[in-house]
Amino acid sequence: MMGLMPSEETRTTTPPTVRSSAAHDAGKPGGASARAWTVRLLVLGIVLSALNLRPAITSLGALLEEVRDGLGMSGSVAGLLTSVPPLCFAVFGVMAPRLARRFGAGAVVCAGMAAIATGLLIRPYAGGTAGFLAGSALALMGIAVSNVLMPVIVKHWFPDRVGSMTGLYSMALALGTALAAAVTVPLTDTLGGSWQTGLALWAGLAVAAVLPWLPFARGRVTPPGAGERAAETASRGPAPTEHARVEAPRLRMARSRTAWALAVFFGLQATAAYITMGWMAQIFRDAGVPAGTAGLLLAVTMVMGVPLAFVIPRLATRLPHQGPIVLALGVCGLVGYAGLYLAPAAGAWAWAVLLGIANCAFPLALTMVGMRARTGPGVAQLSAFAQSTGYLISIPGPLLVGVLYQHSGGWGLPIALMSALMIPQMAVGFLAGRDRTVEDEAAR
Repeated sequence: MMGLMPSEETRTTTPPTVRSSAAHDAGKPGGASARAWTVRLLVLGIVLSALNLRPAITSLGALLEEVRDGLGMSGSVAGLLTSVPPLCFAVFGVMAPRLARRFGAGAVVCAGMAAIATGLLIRPYAGGTAGFLAGSALALMGIAVSNVLMPVIVKHWFPDRVGSMTGLYSMALALGTALAAAVTVPLTDTLGGSWQTGLALWAGLAVAAVLPWLPFARGRVTPPGAGERAAETASRGPAPTEHARVEAPRLRMARSRTAWALAVFFGLQATAAYITMGWMAQIFRDAGVPAGTAGLLLAVTMVMGVPLAFVIPRLATRLPHQGPIVLALGVCGLVGYAGLYLAPAAGAWAWAVLLGIANCAFPLALTMVGMRARTGPGVAQLSAFAQSTGYLISIPGPLLVGVLYQHSGGWGLPIALMSALMIPQMAVGFLAGRDRTVEDEAAR
């Protein structure tokens, strides 16, 4: 699954010492085994973290009607609730590179998983809409910093496997998203029918994700090849540490057309994703689909990302231009929206599959973040800019859908909005897929 592809090797910057470190460590007692253990632990941490990056959202989508009734929410307030994730991702995501420079990326992700666990545990029992929003914000803060730092960690530890590792991370993210959508309603029924219990149980998965990051949070492990890189640079000053490699001369991302195109693409695909996660189950329920089936349909949409999130990043790294993939995903989205409007119940499974394919713009966007910068520090800055700006762009979408739904009394206008937003998403995604790097543009 994580084998090195020639195309990935030629399209990423790979320090030559990364490959030589294995031989160097092999000469030390236990060196090779310690290095292998470290890499396996990191992969486990990445997978468990990715599994936790969406259940806070899709579990709520599956039980949104029960939460609205329990807290006395109007459609507009529920729309605000579905806009909280991108707002938190924008506000807190921009802080991630600075926190990583100060504490280390591993420590920040570890703290992020702890914040997710705490927020998910307290939000159902906080009392009232304000408390629910505060608990959600805490969990989403942890998701936000992890969102931004995952591409950085992949670039830093696996510079010659960006496509493979991004695919693995995206597969786990899609699996966690689908799992929460599929089993939240059945588990809630099994545990007595309380929506509070159904939402709080996902805190356990976040607790498990904290554990693999503890050694990295304490700074006890270093990336492969760190010793050789330190020796090579000793004559030029202090050896770079994990913290120092996150630092770099600040790039002026606002001057890069590629960075802006990627940010807008990220924002529009996030708009579509959060509208889907927050409202699609409700669309099906309003069309007469039972609640359990509606949750399964949302799960189908999310689970499409499991195989495709591994295939698409690997395919993207083989192509000089990722625009054709962007266009293909956009067409699937347009057909899916048309089906939701014309026959939401009759063709429900087909529309769920098509919209699931369209939502794979997310792993494609993550892959392009890793490809549109040459260095780890460049990826960190581009990731923060694209994700924070993108999530700011995505904030109005879910809220506007809630307002249109409440005031129009149906789903015609919201679906028309979703379809209209897909056109600029395809256009800017095509521009973001061009073969160039932000270092060349932002340094001009």
